[in-house]
Amino acid sequence: MSASDKAGRTQRARAAIQMFLQDRLQAKVDKLADDDPKRNEWIAQFQSERWLEDAARRVRQIQAVTHSLKPIHPDARGTNLYCIPSQLPEHLLVGSHVLMRDFSADVVGNAAALDVYKFLRILVDGRLVLDWLLDDDAAVMAALHPDPAIAKQWQSAFTSLTRPRENELSSHARAKQLYWLAADDATDDGQYHLLAPLYPTSLVHRVYAQVQEDRFGEANKAARAARREGKAHEGVLHDYPSLAVQKLGGTKPQNISQLNSERGGNNYLLASLPPQWQSRALRQPWGLRSIFEHMLMAREGVRPTVRAFLKFLKSDPPANAATRNRVEAYVSTLIDELVTLAGELQRGWPAGWTADRRCELALPEQLWLDPKRAETDAGFRSEWMFMDWPAQIGHRFGSWLNTHLEKELRVGDVELREWKKELLVDESTDGWAQSLHRLRVEQNAPRYIPTRKGGQT
Repeated sequence: MSASDKAGRTQRARAAIQMFLQDRLQAKVDKLADDDPKRNEWIAQFQSERWLEDAARRVRQIQAVTHSLKPIHPDARGTNLYCIPSQLPEHLLVGSHVLMRDFSADVVGNAAALDVYKFLRILVDGRLVLDWLLDDDAAVMAALHPDPAIAKQWQSAFTSLTRPRENELSSHARAKQLYWLAADDATDDGQYHLLAPLYPTSLVHRVYAQVQEDRFGEANKAARAARREGKAHEGVLHDYPSLAVQKLGGTKPQNISQLNSERGGNNYLLASLPPQWQSRALRQPWGLRSIFEHMLMAREGVRPTVRAFLKFLKSDPPANAATRNRVEAYVSTLIDELVTLAGELQRGWPAGWTADRRCELALPEQLWLDPKRAETDAGFRSEWMFMDWPAQIGHRFGSWLNTHLEKELRVGDVELREWKKELLVDESTDGWAQSLHRLRVEQNAPRYIPTRKGGQT
């Protein structure tokens, strides 16, 4: 480094330190009256040389760590470690080594001394003061004090927070420990290592930040909205099923560590569960008069939705917009399941499957679920083109829903017509009306729905 480069960095470091101290001083004196004698005391205390000397003394009360003990048990007392991730051995499993140089060190110890750590996190030329001091940078050291001996003394004190305390390598009765077989003979006690696991606090903090962004960031909000509205989206939708939150520190998360305090004590636990395989094979619809009771009701989300809908109606909700919206939401969920089931049958079975003698479905459901049969079966096509079967499907849907509601509620034709209407006018992207429109286009059907009497609907 040239002399001019060194002088420039020293000047920038001094300016950054002075700004840090001035900001903290201002926060103190703003609370005082102009004639309060404590103003002069604070001003003297935040003079650069005096504050740095005091900070170099107080830094012993805290320790910078990447792996900490307190999250294992809040009362545990023992060794914490500061391990630079880029210097850790690389391996295929996810670990702190994947953080490389982009990581957040944590701090444990006396919360009253955390201002010292904030000082060491001042940025100078894009790097932390602590990193410059760890690299023995002469320019930043000169910014601490003009006397090289004093600057060196303070540098040693400040960088000590990244080193384990001398003669303090220890575990604790409340810490976790485990015996690890390091050789081949499990019966030989001498072949075991006693391990004391530590909490990878820097890695946990990165995971928390990533999950927060994936769950609540603007990009994921847009992707989630696109999925909800059935629209195409170029982005990626992130989801973390069965995510758990572990709270550390109770009402005082700062007692665990600085990063834990920044997270409000929240630590995410990703699901560690065996896969739950779900067969996508469709049940054979042979011997059924209708798919509503046996196939629709068997879908995972249908029965809970019907129960929740019934419970809501039994609560005698007020006749207002909120209630109407809630009712529409329940019915829309059931319609979505019905349309999805129909699509699976239409795509999953070969054209003409309803002509099999084993198929006992009512004709309207055959016309609905096997539209490609109309391409080769003239009689079937004639029935299909009348297009009176959609209204019959709507009636069958309303009748099916009424059957499950009337077990505990008084429902009748009025409700049936409402459920039928909800199905027939479902204009959502993948709803009934849109799927019916696609079928009409594929079969070159008329845009109107003719009736057997020659009228139009």
